[in-house]
Amino acid sequence: MSDPVPLIELENLHRSFGSMQALRGLTCRIPTGRVGLLGPNGAGKSTLLKILLGLLPPSGGRGRVLGRELGSAGSELRQLIGYMPEADGLVSGLRGVDYVALAGELCGMPRREARRRAHEVLTYLELEDARYRVLDEYSLGMKQRLKLAQALVHDPPVLLLDEPTSGLDPSGRDAMLELLGKLGREHHKSLILCTHLLGDVERVCSTVLILHKGRLLRQGAVSELCARRQDRYILQIEGDPTAFRDELTLEGVNVVADNKRGEWRVTVPNGFVTRAFFSLASNHGVLIRGLSVDDESLEELFYRVLAEADPDG
Repeated sequence: MSDPVPLIELENLHRSFGSMQALRGLTCRIPTGRVGLLGPNGAGKSTLLKILLGLLPPSGGRGRVLGRELGSAGSELRQLIGYMPEADGLVSGLRGVDYVALAGELCGMPRREARRRAHEVLTYLELEDARYRVLDEYSLGMKQRLKLAQALVHDPPVLLLDEPTSGLDPSGRDAMLELLGKLGREHHKSLILCTHLLGDVERVCSTVLILHKGRLLRQGAVSELCARRQDRYILQIEGDPTAFRDELTLEGVNVVADNKRGEWRVTVPNGFVTRAFFSLASNHGVLIRGLSVDDESLEELFYRVLAEADPDG
């Protein structure tokens, strides 16, 4: 049985604008699913999105989306991808249903089919009561759902989402993330989520790409990249910790977080054995109530990877 076609394949992908290199030798193979695209400003995320959409050709290397070559399959790529931009791009004076149907027609759908699908998608996104209102009357949350509707109207297998929760209040953000997760889990859409909000990626995505200065720093499953590290522990203690903490420091143990309620997050040096925690605590009248290996959050992973790549900031 042959391997399934991956969502994204990049092989030494480059993109330059004159002397400025926006992408520098990206190579990866990402399976279908929910993918988070992360990186600080200037990392190359926007350039990569435009290449994936077929709007920009690579300057060097090659890439594929669902087996279609980047740079030579532009219109075919856009049939496979629904794009939700960060900017509104809405047409003043149009009604919601007309706007979504227009997006369907621009994707090559017959007019009647585009209008039928527009009604269907707006109902799914709970905008049926607003479908005949002009876009100028839509709230920010409604506009975000409308942008998602126009990305979905031609039923593409891939959704490319640029800051989909931008500007939303907490309840609106929660509803949008729940909707995106449902599209991935229940409707088997592959998502490429580009955002500065790491919590959005952690909630929705199973795979991440981390870009920095045009280079790919990390790629892979969130669960694997954030796997428990054997040099990090959570300590729960009772008693005066002052002398205990001082001796741990002498042993090379670093307390990286202290909630002031008896819980520490610590890193340990190579060769440190966990039973030493108990013997040192006993020496100073401290009781250890709990000891567990610590997880690294996606946010911690992100900033650690950036710091390792650019230690001078």
